[in-house]
Amino acid sequence: MRHLFAILSIAFFCVACGKGDISVGGALNEEVTITPDYKDVTIPPNIAPLNFQTSLEGATCLLIDDEQGVGFQVHAEDGLFTIPMGKWKKLLENNKGKNLILTVCEEQGGVWKSYNPFKIYVTEEEADSYVAYRMLVSCYGQWNRMGIYQRNISNYDQTPIYENNLTDYNCINCHSFPNQDPTQLFFHMRTKAAGTVLMRGGNVQKLNTGTPETMSALVYPYWHPSGNFIAASVNKTFQSFFYHHENTLEVYDTDSDVVVYDIENQEIFSCPALKADSVFESFPTFSPDGRSLYFLSARAKEMPAEYKDLRYSLCRVDFDPETRTIGQQVDTIFNAEKEQMSISFPRISPDGQYLVFGKQQFGNFSAWHKDCDLYCLRIADGEIYPLTEANSEESESYHSWSSNSRWMVFSSRRMDGLFTRLYFTYIDADGVAHKPFLLPQKNPVRFYDDLMLAYNIPEFIKGKVEVNPHVIATVMRDTEGVNLTYRK
Repeated sequence: MRHLFAILSIAFFCVACGKGDISVGGALNEEVTITPDYKDVTIPPNIAPLNFQTSLEGATCLLIDDEQGVGFQVHAEDGLFTIPMGKWKKLLENNKGKNLILTVCEEQGGVWKSYNPFKIYVTEEEADSYVAYRMLVSCYGQWNRMGIYQRNISNYDQTPIYENNLTDYNCINCHSFPNQDPTQLFFHMRTKAAGTVLMRGGNVQKLNTGTPETMSALVYPYWHPSGNFIAASVNKTFQSFFYHHENTLEVYDTDSDVVVYDIENQEIFSCPALKADSVFESFPTFSPDGRSLYFLSARAKEMPAEYKDLRYSLCRVDFDPETRTIGQQVDTIFNAEKEQMSISFPRISPDGQYLVFGKQQFGNFSAWHKDCDLYCLRIADGEIYPLTEANSEESESYHSWSSNSRWMVFSSRRMDGLFTRLYFTYIDADGVAHKPFLLPQKNPVRFYDDLMLAYNIPEFIKGKVEVNPHVIATVMRDTEGVNLTYRK
């Protein structure tokens, strides 16, 4: 009925614009292809304009209408529709919980004709205002260009949190924020100026997180909701490249454990359940109530000879923040040996209702596994199901929740099979994913065609990280850092 209303209203739609008004003289009853594909997506009311391109060569106009017939029109330049920021924001603000109806029109023989309209649904719930992510060359053997960046999702502004050219092009590892808090940050730097960056309340500190009792510095970090602990893995990590396989890169561990960093006491601790020699443990994550620690666990294999037989289960242990202790009883939530599948990157929604992970044939480095899809575990009843609308024929990985548990950002290779790009999906109250949309850009086709860098580890944050990258560089280069101890 809404589509019928939109079609009937087109002939009377007339709003002032820079190139004059159009009157639609007929319908083509055809679909128009747009790039990126923003048809029938669900968006938050604080997202930047979804500019897109068509392949139509003549004069084209876009009608953006709401369910009451109020909207505006945009003329294309070389097939690109650049939607005015102010009008877009006002339209989204006025249409929370409603559909926008978009119609592309083409001038044919002096008459404007319309293609079939499509919808974009605007949710009531906003997403967190910023996304932080790492960008790097899409080959893990090269570090010549790498950084952690942040993007204001309501416009197109990207700013660096840290870039590795400030410390002689070293490697920057995974970053983490507690509770989407931009004032607290943790990430590790390898090779030159090596050490771990801890930022709390805007103060930057260098930590030396490697100890004689652990096999590496802390990687794959995840903050406790109290902000007083950080769970992380310690790993002996390697990589292999393949020339005749759909997964061109395999990143694997030959050994790994899970530990917890006690920030106030500047010590690391673990327990036998998280550092067994017969098991590889990795990718820890705390529950929102801080009482459970989830992690991946795989029966140790001879690596890399048996890499295809390495499968990770999802496990859980108790955590007591008051006594600073980890429980001994391990609960297996997803049994990899039984299911003959492997999982990666568990992440729990802030409301504690859902846990999303990547699922693939083997291993746990999902970014390079073409078969990896996103799956959801409903905590209340243990049901596991695919997030069908969010998945594609390429790999999905590195997912992160918004603070209101309604939005997820994740990386996907669906655009070209080569570079990971950021997509957003709405997770409704029933835990169902809606059709995702690509991170908007002012000129999206040109931007993504020219960008030879991959996105990974996207995380929602509630505001901008206010730190001078040069301060981080100075601290990491010029201070010895705090040596952590291991509590036995």
